Amino acid sequence: MLLRPPSLQKGDSVYILSTAKKISNEEITSAVETYKSWGLNVVIGKTIGAEQNQFAGEDVLRKQDFQHALDNANIKAIICARGGYGTVRMMDDLNFDEFMKHPKWIVGFSDVTYLHTHISNNIGTMGLHAQMPIQMLNSTIEANETLRKELFGEKNEYIIAPHELNREGEAEGILIGGNLSILYSITGTRSGMNTDRKILFLEDLDEYLYHIDRMMMNLKRSGKLHGLAGLIVGGFTDMHDNKIPFGKTAYEIILEHVVEYKFPVCFNFPAGHINDNRALVIGKTYKMQVCKDSVKVF
Repeated sequence: MLLRPPSLQKGDSVYILSTAKKISNEEITSAVETYKSWGLNVVIGKTIGAEQNQFAGEDVLRKQDFQHALDNANIKAIICARGGYGTVRMMDDLNFDEFMKHPKWIVGFSDVTYLHTHISNNIGTMGLHAQMPIQMLNSTIEANETLRKELFGEKNEYIIAPHELNREGEAEGILIGGNLSILYSITGTRSGMNTDRKILFLEDLDEYLYHIDRMMMNLKRSGKLHGLAGLIVGGFTDMHDNKIPFGKTAYEIILEHVVEYKFPVCFNFPAGHINDNRALVIGKTYKMQVCKDSVKVF
């Protein structure tokens, strides 16, 4: 059983930073206003507004900013402002000793999958896969509300419409996963995931269809699909094809690679690089019920 960080209370401080791509103060204004409306005190990290080529400052700055947030007991949640690329370049230098004394939510998705998978496997704490500040201006009300509820310890329960590719069944297990490209890149590293009897969540953005196939082949050949309790597939947004078509959609590719297994599969779950990015707790035990008429995740 993984440790769930303490729920936030009004007046608590949250820390906004970037572990990856650069972002300006103006791009997080809407999110700051939203967090303040929830009664939170917002602290802006040194990486917001920092710039070193595409990154939010040099690797050492991003590491120091994140380490400061980890070590500060007055910070109750670390909110990653955006994804992109860069988290992996600084995460091996992080020290989680103080974090373990006063665990806190690490919030984000996409490139933040590096952190969520690492802490769930090596530190034993849950992470919050949810909308980030750069997206919040265009987020649905529901997406933002599910983030608020998880932060404040309120329950989220999802009932969604069925998808034609779904495979019916019931499952219970610890939720793992996140961005498929990141999960693919950490296979074989100490941040890699243990999938046995887990519910795996996948999403991705801006990939070629043949690369989706390559990554799913990697998960299959490395044994990551064998022994799953269930599979939840979120948004696969802005996919690309070559001049000679691959011949399948991203969802069809994924289904092809899990067809031999018996676990339930849910497609089109509202999470990922979409405006309606509902919050999911990485490391929490979920139940999923995939029926003909609906899907329930709770």
